Amino acid sequence: MIKKYLMTPGPTQIPPEVLLAGAQPIVHHRTAAYSAIFSRVLENLKHVYQTENDVLCFTSSGTGAMESAVVNLLSPGDEVLIASCGKFGERWRDLAGVYGLVHDYLEFEWGRPVEPEDIEKALRSSANYKAVFVTHSETSTGAVNDMQAIGAIVEDSDAVLVADSISGMGSAELKTDAWQVDVVVAGSQKALMTPPGLAFASVSDKAWAMAERSKLPKYYFDWRKARKALAAADPQTPYTPAVSLIAGLDAALALIREEGLEKLFHRHRVMGRACREAVKAMGLELFSPDDDRSSSVTAVRVPEKIDDKQLRRLTRDKYGVQLAGGQGPISGKIFRVGHCGYYNYSDIVVALSAMELALRELGFQVDPGAGTARAEQIFGEEGI
Repeated sequence: MIKKYLMTPGPTQIPPEVLLAGAQPIVHHRTAAYSAIFSRVLENLKHVYQTENDVLCFTSSGTGAMESAVVNLLSPGDEVLIASCGKFGERWRDLAGVYGLVHDYLEFEWGRPVEPEDIEKALRSSANYKAVFVTHSETSTGAVNDMQAIGAIVEDSDAVLVADSISGMGSAELKTDAWQVDVVVAGSQKALMTPPGLAFASVSDKAWAMAERSKLPKYYFDWRKARKALAAADPQTPYTPAVSLIAGLDAALALIREEGLEKLFHRHRVMGRACREAVKAMGLELFSPDDDRSSSVTAVRVPEKIDDKQLRRLTRDKYGVQLAGGQGPISGKIFRVGHCGYYNYSDIVVALSAMELALRELGFQVDPGAGTARAEQIFGEEGI
């Protein structure tokens, strides 16, 4: 028997309480009983987002919420600024291209965060930008951008700041209101500990004002329809929601409330640090920044003469640990360890053990227990 550990940055492991909630009999989505659950979910999402703004909910992947931000904020021919440092920063560029937006693209080295000063320089050079798009937590590399600094820069302009926090929300802290982030999109399947299929967008007053002027075509993702449905006596969504996923998310957010945000973010910071320090102790090289903000995923360079697919196949099929590979131009060059959501020290130790065993089997020299010992030392120091 092989006990399986899902150690990817999404989908992530699901708590039993969430699975059980999602397995309950279906509640009809046009009833007061469902609206009570949905209202609680929205309030708890605001808590995790650290916002008083509206949080809209869609039945889609996180990319659906990204697309909703583009079509609800902008009009054909609008100019936007995109700052990218990985695969999901590129997604903002792709969406802008599909909808005919004029976009300036600031591209930074994969594995390194965006430089806020470059965004400031671009905003000073043109007053025509309607929006600035950035990735908060770049899932493809483990880099986390300084949203506080970027928010302070964009807040002084007429543009709205839109952040993809799909792998960051609930693991890499983002203070939506305090850091002046106008729109934050997220998804259910990462640190929010729920199966894939739900996406969210918080919308500031500044963003709502722009949405009222938007002329890009929209139907299912129309924010105004969503806000009208939320304002009903029994809050709901314009179209049929994923009822069982909402029930599961309700349970997941209750667990987050119980843990408390301070402990939640501390746990993720410690897991990230332990994983990074363990990787270095094993003689491997980090691809993701050695930065405590990188609390959702650790990206590791594949050693020379080691085949990435063979390594991940071995950890999965023999040792039960599913890791993620690289994407785009770094496919085959890195592997990624996810630790956002329903994870603690035991999951990290198991993943590191599997990595050590597989690497030794493939001929890489690593002392038994080198990584796990370093991780245990970090856990002992930090106490989670």
